[in-house]
Amino acid sequence: MAWIMQKKDRQNALLSLINLRPIGSQGELASRLCDQGFSVTQASVSRDLDELGIVKLNGHYMLPHESSSKSEFGKVSLDKAGDNLIVGRCASGLASAITVKIDAANIPDIVGTIAGDDTIFIAVKDAESQAAVVQKIGEMFGQ
Repeated sequence: MAWIMQKKDRQNALLSLINLRPIGSQGELASRLCDQGFSVTQASVSRDLDELGIVKLNGHYMLPHESSSKSEFGKVSLDKAGDNLIVGRCASGLASAITVKIDAANIPDIVGTIAGDDTIFIAVKDAESQAAVVQKIGEMFGQ
C-alpha cells in the first residue's frame, strides 16, 4: 500500500513539474523528482509518463491536448453527491492527470478537487453550480 501512495505522490509531483516549467528530458524530470525526495529512475519516469498520458511536443513534456484527452483518459463518469460534491470515476491511475486537466480549466464554480487512484472529488459552490460543472466536465471528456 505504501508503494501505491508513493507512486501517486510521485505522479502528482511529476504533473506539477511539467505544469510549472518546460522540461525536455526524462533525466531532468528524474533529477527534479529526486530533489523533491522521490527515489526514481529514468525507467520509472518513463512508465509514469506513459500512464499519465504525458506527451512531448516541441521538445517539452506536456499534458495531452483536449483533442487527444478523450481517448487518453477513457471513460470519466460523474455523479452528484449532495448539493456541493461531484464524484468522478475513471480508469485506475488516471485520476491525478484528469484532476490536473480539470484544475487547468479554471472553472469558477469549482472550489477544490481531490484525486485518488480512480476517484475524483470535486467541491462546488452550490447545487446550481453543481449541474453546470457536471456539464462542463462532461464536455471536456467527451460525454
